[in-house]
Amino acid sequence: MGHLAYFGVLLFIVVGTVWLEFVVRTRVLQRIRRLALAIVPVVTLFVAWDAYAISRGQWTFDGERVTGWLLPFDLPVEEVLFFLVIPVAAILTYEAVRSSTGWPGGDECVDEEQSTL
Repeated sequence: MGHLAYFGVLLFIVVGTVWLEFVVRTRVLQRIRRLALAIVPVVTLFVAWDAYAISRGQWTFDGERVTGWLLPFDLPVEEVLFFLVIPVAAILTYEAVRSSTGWPGGDECVDEEQSTL
């Protein structure tokens, strides 16, 4: 069961934050283009960084804590999911706080036409 530990942590994070989309109505998942613009650079950078570190022997993963499903460059699937789940959870949390408090985030649309982002 230890080989599912990484997945378990990711699942805990998803369960702990995805409800914000529906209860607080953050609309993060509805604005997929905006979400992609926020997380694709992060995923790209960190996957490249991990792949490089793995190839140089500077970074490894505990085989007892991961499933063993490897992507190219010997990158565990859980690691790529981490780079997707954590930014989405952070954005959901941030937007929930903004929504609940009314605090501006600095990206408020002046023009109704821009609100589709």
